[in-house]
Amino acid sequence: MTTLEDARQADAGTEAAAAAPQPAPTVSFDTSPEAYKHWSLSVDGEIATLLLNVAEDGGIVPGYELKMNSYDLGVDIELHDAVQRLRFEHPEVKAVVVTSGKDRMFCAGANIKMLAASSHSWKVNFCKFTNETRNGIEDATANSGLPFIAAVNGTAAGGGYELALACEEIVLIDDSSSAVSLPEVPLLGVLPGTGGLTRVVDKRGVRRDLADIFSTTAEGVRGDRAVQWRLVDAVSKASDFPAEIASRATAAAATSSRPGAGARGVALTPLQREVDGDTTRYQHVRVVLDRAAGTATITVLGPTGVPSSIEELHEQGDQGWLLAATRELDDAILRLRTNELGLGTWLLRTEGDVETAIAMDQFLLDHRDDWLVNELIGFFKRTVKRLDTTSRSLFALIEPGSCFAGALAEIAFAADRSFMLEGQFEDDDEPKPPAVLRLDEFNTGLLPMGNDLTRLQVRFLGSAAELAAAEAAVGRDLLAADALELGLVTGTPDDIDWEDEVRLLLEERASFSPDALTGMEANLRFAGQETPETKVFGRLTAWQNWIFQRPNAAGPEGALRRYGTGQRADYDRKRV
Repeated sequence: MTTLEDARQADAGTEAAAAAPQPAPTVSFDTSPEAYKHWSLSVDGEIATLLLNVAEDGGIVPGYELKMNSYDLGVDIELHDAVQRLRFEHPEVKAVVVTSGKDRMFCAGANIKMLAASSHSWKVNFCKFTNETRNGIEDATANSGLPFIAAVNGTAAGGGYELALACEEIVLIDDSSSAVSLPEVPLLGVLPGTGGLTRVVDKRGVRRDLADIFSTTAEGVRGDRAVQWRLVDAVSKASDFPAEIASRATAAAATSSRPGAGARGVALTPLQREVDGDTTRYQHVRVVLDRAAGTATITVLGPTGVPSSIEELHEQGDQGWLLAATRELDDAILRLRTNELGLGTWLLRTEGDVETAIAMDQFLLDHRDDWLVNELIGFFKRTVKRLDTTSRSLFALIEPGSCFAGALAEIAFAADRSFMLEGQFEDDDEPKPPAVLRLDEFNTGLLPMGNDLTRLQVRFLGSAAELAAAEAAVGRDLLAADALELGLVTGTPDDIDWEDEVRLLLEERASFSPDALTGMEANLRFAGQETPETKVFGRLTAWQNWIFQRPNAAGPEGALRRYGTGQRADYDRKRV
């Protein structure tokens, strides 16, 4: 019988997890099903199965074994890729079963030796990406008609149970040993950092006192009690388990809005990027690093044309502008925030024709009932959300030749400050017309933040009149003076002052504590109502971030370092 203690000891091995933090590797987010080490994706008609069978020696960095289906960043990179492919490549799929390929072990959660040996920044970025991937599963259920069912065929501990919690339904095998648990507090001195606490109470409605017991009971809860406490939806004997899962998957598929059989998906081919020193060029995105200034300039190139029909959009596949540009922007964000920790300020730019950008938006609006258009809009929404949750200072530069219009304007509204040139750059050999902003329906409801509010609603939270004035400007070309009057930009320097104002802004930002900026920006970005998603990214991860640095967890006598050694952690008992 596999117990949580077995999983704990097997994961830790025989040596103490007390190694000094190791330098982070350069991480690539490129993968595909044929390259997966840890997951397999299979499709049988309307039902897909994601099978987790973690390769113990397949860690993204050396120094630990991924025993008991424990995971690291590499496992989650594959999961993220699989969810994306289900959404774009398999429109025939109407339900997804997530299960384990190991006997009596669904998933033991994040690998503890990996966490103990990792730098603080690595741990935090790992948790953030894992959170975004779990949110992507829930988003697929809510907005793509793609429900996920967790077939928990063994113990689900910590992050393993959090993976199940992201699914629409959870079925636990009833075999007298398999349980669900969140053992982070009693065993590790940390929190269930990928949404466990939030989803238990907010999503599954577990009573507060029962949630307290559950979160401080290392061995977890099994059987009928797990159903009674709403920790799972059902339990099933091993002999009935496959039939129970099949029945639930079939029922879930019957309610799906996905197109189903006969629909042709869009293959996601490998991204093409050219790296030349500190410049990375994709087809529609350009990233330029300035290490001396501590900045990364991200430029998104707008569309150069609009499909003539929905059939043409489908024929374009992953080379169509919005899908290609969004994949490239998403990749650039992930690579920068994981690999370039010293570049604390990102400058956000666009280049292109405003009229074409708006025409592309209108095409998408006219075909919103098409499954691919729905996925394109959703993918762009999730990618701009990555900017919201990225711990970097974000400044938008709106210049002549930019196309911050409609959907692309959301990139500017995600910024902490935005600056729009008044007039033109007079020393340009061929001066471009003055920059304009233009709003459309994408800015008034299609691309909400994690708090379910639009970025305009958050921007004008304190004034309904200012919000109404901004929304009334939909469809108008707004020059710098107009945008400033409406409160849509922070400042409008002219040609004479532009370079100096931007330089002084960057120098000032570089003089502040990065830690203080991260805390400040995260608090200011999510004004207004709280949702489970903002709790996960704001409250829960903020606390986990802090706890990861405390001696009780990360010190030489802390729980993470003594985990698996047979020694109990030596806690400083003072509350802070």
